[in-house]
Amino acid sequence: MTNWRDQIQAGEDSSPHSNLLGSEFVSFDEETATATMRFFVKDEMTTWRGGVQGGLVAGYLDDVMGYAYVAATDGEQAPLNLEISMQLLGLIPRGATIIGKGRVVRGGRRVIFLEGELLSEEGHVLARSTSTAIPTMRPSPTETGMG
Repeated sequence: MTNWRDQIQAGEDSSPHSNLLGSEFVSFDEETATATMRFFVKDEMTTWRGGVQGGLVAGYLDDVMGYAYVAATDGEQAPLNLEISMQLLGLIPRGATIIGKGRVVRGGRRVIFLEGELLSEEGHVLARSTSTAIPTMRPSPTETGMG
């Protein structure tokens, strides 16, 4: 049987929001509980200033933090956010490729603590975040009527 990480890396299990964000799951490091993703910034994500709108930056961070927890549970669970805090440290320009790093700081039975950051291809930190979430069973596309 194929595990979740193999499916996601083969592009077989991405969600509609990840497609909208231009997300690509790259890897998961079990030792550090860190997911790495790549995002391709679409024009539709940007403002007239030429950078990603702040709320949509939160979407990238939420995606990479969520995938870290999903990968840590091999696709069985997903976080349900209670709170996200973020810091915008630099403009994420239209057309850029950015790298997301999401990490499970602590995964308990009732509360999960996550952190994430977005980096330029050169390694400059563009945004950081933390999240407090609760663990839930990960719904399938058929359970939600989307597959």
